[in-house]
Amino acid sequence: MDKPKGMLSLEELANLVHADEIDTVIVAFSDHFGRMMGKRFDADFFLQDAAKNGTHACDYILTTDMEMEPVAGYKFANWQLGYGDFHLVPDLNTLRLASWQEKTALVLCNLFDKNHSHIEIAPRSILLKQLKILAEMGFSALAATELEYYLLEESYKEAHNAHYMDLEPVGWYLEDYNIMQGSREEFFNAAARRHLKNSGIPVETSKGEFGLGQHELNVRYSDCLTMADNHVIYKQALKEIADSLGISVTFMAKYQSGQAGSSSHIHISLWQNENNAFAGNKAIGTIKASETFEYFLGGLIKHAPEFMVFYAPTINSYKRFEDGSWAPTRLAWSYDNRTAGFRVVGKGKSLRIECRIPGADVNPYLALAALLASGIDGIKNKIKAPDIFVGDIYAAQNLARVPYSLKEAIPLFENSDFVKQCLGDSVVEHYSHFFKTEQAAFEKYVTNWELKRYFERI
Repeated sequence: MDKPKGMLSLEELANLVHADEIDTVIVAFSDHFGRMMGKRFDADFFLQDAAKNGTHACDYILTTDMEMEPVAGYKFANWQLGYGDFHLVPDLNTLRLASWQEKTALVLCNLFDKNHSHIEIAPRSILLKQLKILAEMGFSALAATELEYYLLEESYKEAHNAHYMDLEPVGWYLEDYNIMQGSREEFFNAAARRHLKNSGIPVETSKGEFGLGQHELNVRYSDCLTMADNHVIYKQALKEIADSLGISVTFMAKYQSGQAGSSSHIHISLWQNENNAFAGNKAIGTIKASETFEYFLGGLIKHAPEFMVFYAPTINSYKRFEDGSWAPTRLAWSYDNRTAGFRVVGKGKSLRIECRIPGADVNPYLALAALLASGIDGIKNKIKAPDIFVGDIYAAQNLARVPYSLKEAIPLFENSDFVKQCLGDSVVEHYSHFFKTEQAAFEKYVTNWELKRYFERI
């Protein structure tokens, strides 16, 4: 495949810097929430120093809450250890233009400790570990994450000042696939498609979604690491484009009661050289596929509850799981059936599994790592997928349900011997504390729902 437009070599970056077309390089990495963190470098200094030597950042970034407050109780970094630095090493394969920013390039990093080892709790490190195991088994993986989002008329500052209440969606009627309503939002979506394409992220389509002001913009599938990188950059770009236009975009899994949730369906397939390892002639349900497909799918379904926190990482994530809402509520697979948690689509070389559990708030490194770890275990231990389900899975009372709250999902992750085997005890301990911190913050907060319900009438 040709190099995507906007991707840069160091030599190409140097030429752009010399021509005064680039003067800033963002050096970034993902935190636990999937947010881009890092520094802006003078482009000349980046070329002279950071491109080769990397840079440093305070290790507290991997121990903060959503508000960037340091959280006690982490072994990785704390006040007793003095909150030192970790080393950011640019992955020059990710160097690209950030065309939505003026005269700016961007590169993503891997994180290393003082012993030059990967920081094992870093999201990108967790995915890299699973990709290494997969490669040792003779496979590679292709994936695509389908992000949905809501567009609101208010700027981020206006939304903040309004306490995020009574915001006006850009669309005013359900617009799923509707070209007329979608045309009204092209001032944003066209800019998003253009900037992503010019920044090394090949774009396929955008379309209206089911909710008021809801959209989906799809980028082309790629290897898992590239897909996760593109996902993080995509979200950053769209937020900043919206900000520049005086509107806002939200990737909350459930932005508003009564409206459709925003998902990040993940399509995944395994490959051996140029061959789809899922393709085969074995009759599995109503399709023909390989034993590798059957076992990989079996692993995904078996281990989904244990990895739910990696698919649904916030309190809000679980508000999305409602019957009849386009979000999955039960653990089953089916062919081309959008009521299934695992929807199988395509055939032959295009055969793939769509995991419909993750919402748009997902950290893609963690979700893809969870899928790979689960599928790898399925292959190694020959875990057969359950029988295919035909019909409305929402109406099936005999199927296991997805965990319905973060509080329910945390102990499934924390106490899983399988997850500890995949990720390591220290990673499980670290992320269990992270998710418990989020749960505890919610339990102490008085919500608008409580005020409206109880203030006068209790």
